[in-house]
Amino acid sequence: MSNAVVDRRALWRAFAASLSGTSLEWYDFAAYSVAAATIFGKLFFPGGDSLTATMLAFSTYAVGYVARPVGGLVFGRLGDVIGRKRVLVSTLLLTGFATVLIGVLPTYQDIGGTAAILLVCLRFVQGVGIGGEWGGAVLLSSEFGEPARRGFWASAAQVGPPVGNLLANGVLAVLGVALTEQQFESWGWRVAFLLSALLIAFGLWIRVRLEETPIFQELAARNEKPSAPVGELFRHEGRGLLAAVFARVCPDVHYALFTVFVLTYIQQLGMSRAVGMAAVLVGSAVQVVAIPAFGALSDRVNRRKVYLIAAIAAAIWPLVFFPAVAGKSVAAVFIGVIVALVIHSAMYGPQGAFVAEQFSVRLRYTGSSLAYTLAGVIGGAPAPLLFTALLAWTGTWPALAVYIAVTAVITVIGLALGRDAPAE
Repeated sequence: MSNAVVDRRALWRAFAASLSGTSLEWYDFAAYSVAAATIFGKLFFPGGDSLTATMLAFSTYAVGYVARPVGGLVFGRLGDVIGRKRVLVSTLLLTGFATVLIGVLPTYQDIGGTAAILLVCLRFVQGVGIGGEWGGAVLLSSEFGEPARRGFWASAAQVGPPVGNLLANGVLAVLGVALTEQQFESWGWRVAFLLSALLIAFGLWIRVRLEETPIFQELAARNEKPSAPVGELFRHEGRGLLAAVFARVCPDVHYALFTVFVLTYIQQLGMSRAVGMAAVLVGSAVQVVAIPAFGALSDRVNRRKVYLIAAIAAAIWPLVFFPAVAGKSVAAVFIGVIVALVIHSAMYGPQGAFVAEQFSVRLRYTGSSLAYTLAGVIGGAPAPLLFTALLAWTGTWPALAVYIAVTAVITVIGLALGRDAPAE
């Protein structure tokens, strides 16, 4: 592809659109994740012991990941055929619509088991929207910028999850402090989901004003858009897909441990969930700076090397974290979560560029979306369930550390299969 003079204003608008869109959608996703770890078990899956209710709530968390490949297939293909911008407006609307409906959903006490079914359906719709979001958001910012700085520009989409997590945890923490436990469980949790209506409106205002990316415009002008991008991808770029999928597994599982399951784990230690939520809040704030910093570092240092070092650190850190928090120290929880999220940033910052670079330009939306979503199914989707089951089975933490180590090995294999940035 040719390298035209970069329009700096358009580039920063694309960066903002990518960041704001993924932030808003991850606000929705993170609000659900926190609610699943704390109150959804009681509200939608009552009866039996609290562990069973929590696992059932986490199963709906997993549904959001299982739905992502549907979004990746549908929206990924459309993104390579009709363009990035139009697809990204659709994904934002889809996720926002599902989230607002969760905010008005009756609970088990109101309509019985139907409430859980509706919750699962809305969670599925959320997952479909996010499945089509990530690949396009990465391309939206990176395709306006210079290939030599793709690590930094692609990190705009990567900053979205911690910003969304920061917003969701912040809103839920404020509600948890301002309201009594009874008020929070009765109606307070709904406020976090209903607020997404305002956030989605803001995201749409930014995205509809954008132009299509220069790279896609050039593909369209040359009539080089693929007619069957999914088939082409599997026939010609299977190794890149495998590399990208494997590379994403450890970051997903690591993130699930230190932003979702940690809330359940410290409660079982006898600590307040507010401690865990506050630690995740601070760690997410650090990630807002750390992710683009590591993305920029990967433009100067070999991208795979930065990613590799971080994956090794991710395998080691649980061996430090779990013994440290066993003494129920608030400081240990904060330090442990913050360091864990910095390690995650070192994988996540370079990840957008690494994944995009595994595919040819004409198949990048499809390839990136499928890699993102398929990795979520084998990585992030079962993680909270497996963490909960392993802890219940063994009664202690070493099995959790082994699980993380296995995912780190998978990610290292993906990095070995992958390639460095191709010439463009």
